[in-house]
Amino acid sequence: MSAILSADDLNDFISPGVACIKPVETLPASKPSANGDENEISFNTGAPLPSDLPPAQISLTDCLACSGCVTSAEAVLVSLQSHAEVLSELDSGPGLRLSGDGSKIENMDIGGKIYVASVSPQSRASIAATFGVSEREAGYMIQQLLSGPKGLKSRAVYRNGFQWVVDTNVAREACLVLGADEVMTSILTRRGNSNGVENGDAKQQPAKPILTSSCPGWICYAEKTHPHILPHLSRLKSPQALTGTLLKTTLSRKLGISPERIWHVAIMPCFDKKLEASREELTDAVWEGTGTRGVRDVDCVITSKELLMLADSRRVDFAKLPRTPLPTRIPFPEPKLNSFLFPPARRQKGNGKQEAGSSGGNLHYILQYFASQYEGASVQTTRGRNADVMEYTVTSAAGETLLKAARYYGFRNIQNLVRRLKPAKASRMPGGKPIGSARRPGGKPAGPDYAYVEVMACPGGCTNGGGQIKVDDPVITGLDPSEVKPGPQEQKAWLAQVDEAYFSGEDTVEDAVLDDRHDTVDGISPSYIKDTLAHWAATTGIDLGRLVYTSYREVVSDVGKDAGHTERVIEIAGKIGGGW
Repeated sequence: MSAILSADDLNDFISPGVACIKPVETLPASKPSANGDENEISFNTGAPLPSDLPPAQISLTDCLACSGCVTSAEAVLVSLQSHAEVLSELDSGPGLRLSGDGSKIENMDIGGKIYVASVSPQSRASIAATFGVSEREAGYMIQQLLSGPKGLKSRAVYRNGFQWVVDTNVAREACLVLGADEVMTSILTRRGNSNGVENGDAKQQPAKPILTSSCPGWICYAEKTHPHILPHLSRLKSPQALTGTLLKTTLSRKLGISPERIWHVAIMPCFDKKLEASREELTDAVWEGTGTRGVRDVDCVITSKELLMLADSRRVDFAKLPRTPLPTRIPFPEPKLNSFLFPPARRQKGNGKQEAGSSGGNLHYILQYFASQYEGASVQTTRGRNADVMEYTVTSAAGETLLKAARYYGFRNIQNLVRRLKPAKASRMPGGKPIGSARRPGGKPAGPDYAYVEVMACPGGCTNGGGQIKVDDPVITGLDPSEVKPGPQEQKAWLAQVDEAYFSGEDTVEDAVLDDRHDTVDGISPSYIKDTLAHWAATTGIDLGRLVYTSYREVVSDVGKDAGHTERVIEIAGKIGGGW
């Protein structure tokens, strides 16, 4: 949904027509200026306004506090989270240097930071398709860029690089196991149930059907336009968010430093992940329980395309980077989590089977897990009205329906799903029927009785994210984008290549490797994952609920509700050349 945005074509003006009202609320009073421009808005915090007014500042959180369109929020996020921000951080001063075993910091007194990175498999697939390598080789090239001797630090002021580059697939496996538990709890209880999170954070079990919450574009849409959906959202953090929490909690505890001194960048397939990283619910204030605005678990998100811009800015030829792993790596300071985050080659897994899809396989794992609980159970698949709508049924050996689930990709399909879940409104007419898509007594939603729905904003899934490298990109064509006019078939063929790269990695894990556990489902051992998560919570001294769950809230705007508010916005818009 964000494919049209890039840092190159971003300007600093957001039209009041998209209801970005925060700057209007913060305009200070001042004396009228000679030229009559008494109301001015500036996003340039580095220089004073001509009228000596302090510039109106807008934070990433402020963008989430209005009901403007997603694009307005993304425009600010793209400008603040970019490859330029990564380079600025790396060049801000000498970084912290770890001992050879990673257990302590050797130059604590310099005031620097530790730099860590996480990489999504979809971004690796985009890089792999672009340079004609396997997804795993693309991962090695990214490691070499971020941490290797021929990468960014070879041309950096302080020779800073990223200490660890983590594959978000390890956090994805934790999300899959916890997601299956969430669905099983919903099926067994059929009512609200505590999940152990304190201070009001995600205390209630999601209502049936549970909807995937790992797509930030979909979450923003639900929070701003359809609050009736919020009780259905999975309370689990996304792999990006969970990785950030794991890195910052563990490193801050083991190394004795503030989370602010750990700088985490995530390489993701879409711009909306920048929106997710800015959420107040995903900061140290939540897991520390301070209740104040805290340090983000993910400091910066850059997309697959911006990763190439990062290399180009340092004059690093990405195509020539080694396609092999780094020869040495300082261990993560917690041994058990080190083996979890960086499994040996014999335990490395691919991105799953093609039927699992390219968005993490949430639904596929839940279906496989549920079917494994019933001997002889099988999964049937039915295509919906288009390729991005699929329905699934788990049936017993006797043919009894045990579970219904579905996959909805793309906003066209999401809107249909949202309508079907909207509760009915009572008619104002005496004896009238309920109004709305759901017309059952009591306002219960109509439609199939799904237990779980995998929802993604992008048609085709996450490999088709707006931040992925496109078929008409100069890095592929070698031509100016204005000279290349690919049609739908070319785009479709290119996406097929990215998907092929995504599934190119083969599993090397053996069942006996996972500590001789025999409870594996789709190559993942739930007991191993739960033991690791419990160890993480014990190591950090933080309740597991605070670490893995999050919460959502309705976002309401006051635009136009105050007397004279609309007129004031129109006046400001007219002075700066914008408006409705």
